[in-house]
Amino acid sequence: MQKITPFLWFDSQAEEAANCYCSLFPNSQITRVTRYLADMPKPEGSVMTVEFSLDGQEFVALNGGTIFELTPAISFSVPCQNQEEVDHFWNALSEGGAIMPCGWVTDKFGVTWQIVPQVLLEMLRDPDADKAVKVTQAMMQMEKLDIGKLEEAYAS
Repeated sequence: MQKITPFLWFDSQAEEAANCYCSLFPNSQITRVTRYLADMPKPEGSVMTVEFSLDGQEFVALNGGTIFELTPAISFSVPCQNQEEVDHFWNALSEGGAIMPCGWVTDKFGVTWQIVPQVLLEMLRDPDADKAVKVTQAMMQMEKLDIGKLEEAYAS
């Protein structure tokens, strides 16, 4: 059992968001749905919480209303092994959402994701500071991260 579980506050899209995320990530599933009862803040029988896991990481989504909104101050980083994986997550999560620089996207539900090629992290950790600077400068010019262009910057 993990000690910390991200808890996401939605107006009324918790189940839709959880289903969307589970369809994108391997080894993912909805594990429990709880519903509002009579005399609770939302209509009786409507979804209150959705517990789900994305490739082993547990989450809870709450339909709590409009009191709070999600913000990019909290984001989820998705390490990708190749450009195909970057494209898969970027394209799916950006659909209906907002594209941001440096591999960040806010999806149509308001959750912010960082779609990051694993090789980028390796290049940024290179002891050669000039290489790391060149890769950072290239990354800052991108929205969706392009591994080929990052590798070109690294090699230059």
